[in-house]
Amino acid sequence: MTQLHDLRLRLLVQQESENIADAHPDELDLSVVQARCLCWLALLADAHEEQASDAERRGDVEQAMGWFADSMRLRDVIQVVSSIEIPLPLLNETGDRPDQGPLAA
Repeated sequence: MTQLHDLRLRLLVQQESENIADAHPDELDLSVVQARCLCWLALLADAHEEQASDAERRGDVEQAMGWFADSMRLRDVIQVVSSIEIPLPLLNETGDRPDQGPLAA
């Protein structure tokens, strides 16, 4: 069941990244989007772990288990997102993308 969930999640993320790339082919660097998402996901996972610790200190075991489970789901998502290979934009010898001219200063 876990493998099916991982596969569905990976497919969903790949489909969404393809939709974003198709909608903004010249404006968006998906590797930057992926890196930013990973940063936010890591922060969310850490915050959920802190909430779990706080709930455990208060003696609210059920709430602590919920926060901890959420943090583990976020860690799973981090693994899936980081495993997606996003090709870097091609650069020519001058450092420009082949489909664009040099950037104006």
